[in-house]
Order: sequence, then structure tokens, then C-alpha cells
Amino acid sequence: MSAFKPVAEQLEYIKKGSAEIIRESELREKLEKSRVSGKPLKVKAGFDPTAPDLHLGHTVLIRKLKHFQDLGHTVIFLIGDFTGLIGDPTGRNTTRPPLTREEIEKNAETYKAQVFKILDPVKTEVDFNSRWFDKFSAVDFIRLTGKYTVSQMLEREDFHKRFHEEKPISMHELLYPLAQGYDSVALEADVELGGTDQKFNLLVGREMQKAYGQPSQVVLTMPILEGLDGVQKMSKSYGNAIGINEPPLEMYGKVMSISDELMWRFYELLTDLSLKEIEALKSQHPMQVKKDLAARIVADFHSADAAKSAAENWAKQFQKDEVPEDIETVEIKHTDVAGADGKGLKLDKLLAKAGLADSVSDGARKIKAKSVRIGNDVQNDVHIHVASIPAELTIRVGRRIKHILIKT
Repeated sequence: MSAFKPVAEQLEYIKKGSAEIIRESELREKLEKSRVSGKPLKVKAGFDPTAPDLHLGHTVLIRKLKHFQDLGHTVIFLIGDFTGLIGDPTGRNTTRPPLTREEIEKNAETYKAQVFKILDPVKTEVDFNSRWFDKFSAVDFIRLTGKYTVSQMLEREDFHKRFHEEKPISMHELLYPLAQGYDSVALEADVELGGTDQKFNLLVGREMQKAYGQPSQVVLTMPILEGLDGVQKMSKSYGNAIGINEPPLEMYGKVMSISDELMWRFYELLTDLSLKEIEALKSQHPMQVKKDLAARIVADFHSADAAKSAAENWAKQFQKDEVPEDIETVEIKHTDVAGADGKGLKLDKLLAKAGLADSVSDGARKIKAKSVRIGNDVQNDVHIHVASIPAELTIRVGRRIKHILIKT
């Protein structure tokens, strides 16, 4: 009897939340062969360590890797420490500055620690593409570039756009899709996962494998997760992200702030529930379903106890109007937020320094929108006065709350 579930059952779980599979018939065939032989598929996803902290948007791919892992297949978490030196040009209208080796190594260590909050550390293969590229000679690279044409490369949307706008395209950027494609050759990948914005690079992998005499991998793309605003993609630069290292209460509160419509998107892309299980939740009260989602996400990246505590503290904060017990405390120097007279405080500066606003101007917008409270009082002015320094303030901005210590 096969150790693997029936192919139809596997496909249903794999397809949940996916944007596109190229080609589904090939995936079915690979799964059938795997089930007969008892040999798991090699499923790869590559991540360039360009930033030390992941947010929930990054975990969409990791979650899908987990689904393959749940089904008994071999998951390869590939850290692009070599390709990170090139810099992925995807979605860029300018050349991306390459990272230093030191930055890449530091970020890679952080990535390894973070992904095992979702993936099984015992079953996951972690690899680095420097393992094969550090052995590449100049001749090897020339042979690699001979597998693809310039006209094929310029079919890529961002290259095509920059070419017609007469914006520079550096030669090393043209190497990136080839290098990513060769990763699949080196690993003999059966399936490669990526975001929809990575489709070109993933398809290059299929061509590279064919050119090197291997069966072509199946490409599975996942959607780009929207941020808290439900419009733009989740990104720290847009201020709409939920970082997986954020404190439990802050993470819980941010999930509770999303729209009911976006909630179902989060359920589909950020949980292991099947589509049938998600559909069954739609008959329940949206508030309770959202609380369950927030608790699931906090438990994934912290613990079940942290999720329970966050839920209780969120209820105190927003349903009973009490101050939660474990809110974050931030210390700020008076000179960094002092008003022009040197005595009062500039609230917009204070919000930015405390991490309750993305910038001073964003802080001013939040005050103008009447979404800032000190204690229980809504603030209408950027200038606030305190009796003396040091001072203590409990500040709420929307669903976020912090305890601020103003120090001399």
C-alpha cells in the first residue's frame, strides 16, 4: 500500500490558494509516479536573503511548501546566497543594489530560524546556491548563457519596459533568471514554487532543465498577499505588513483590523485548513471567525499560550476598554520629541519614534483623523504638554497600544 494519499486528494490540497500550475497534467503524472514508486517529489522554493525579517506575505510560499511536506514530499528551502549578490530585478524599474556577502550571511541565518516556525526542521532540506555556483568557472557561465537568447530575455515584462523606456539594464541582471533556472538543474527539482511575479524566472527553470537533459519541473505560482489595507501588496515600505517577529498582541490586533473580505483570503493563504473547512466557517459570526484566525496566526509564530494571552488582552483593550497587561513599553528621549519651546512634546514626532506611525507626517495624518488617544482622550493637536519629565503616557493608535516613557 502506498504511503502517499490518492492523487486527487493530494491535488486538491496542493491547488488550494494557488494562482497557476504549469502544467497541472504534468503534476498529476509526477504525483502518480511518486505514489507508485514510493519516491517523494523534490519541491523547491528559493529565497534571496535581501532582508532580515519576514512578514506574513513571505510565508504564503512557505505555507505551500508545508502542504507538500504534509503530503510526504521532500521540501527544499533554497537560500539564494549567490543570486542575492546579483539582486533580483523582478518588478524593478531600476537596477537593484547588490548585497554584500556579510549582509547575505547575516540575513540567511535569520531566515533559517524564521521558516522553521512553519516547516518541520527535521524534514526540511536547507540548501544554498553558492554550493554549486562557487564551483562555476568562467567557461561554465558562458555555457549557461548559451542556453537562452537575448530576445527571449527581453520578453520579460520588466526588462521589456525598461528597454523601451531607455532605462539601463545591467548585464548582471540578465544572469539572474538563468542562475535561478540553473538552481532547478542542480537540485533536479520536480516542482518549483514562486509568487506570480516570479513566473518568468520559474519558466526559465523549465527551459534550463530541458537544455540539460532533465525532465521539466512543474511551476506552481502563489498570489501576492495584500496588506492590511486590502489593496496594495503586503510590504513594510507600504506600512501595511504584519511581521512574523512582531509581539503577539500587536500581531493579533493587526489581524483583527483587516476587512471581513480579506479575512477569507488570509484563511486560504495563511492556514492549513482545506477549502471545505474554510467554506464551513462562513456560516459562523465573522467576529468569532476573525478571532480564531488571529489566534491561529499568533500561535504559528509564537505559541498557543501567547495566542490565548493576546486574545484576552485584545478583548480587554477593545471590548472592555481596559488597558492590557503586557503592552510594549518604549523609552524615548525628551530631546527627540520636544516641541519648539523645549517644554511640550510634538505628538507627531512621538508617534513616529514609538513606531505607532511610519513617519512624522503619517503621525500628523493619524492625529488629524482622530485615531490617536492618550489614555482615553482623543488627541486633536500635534502639541501636547506633560507636567514634568520624565513622563509616562499610554498611547493608542487605532488598534495598537504602547506604553511610552519620556526620559531626560
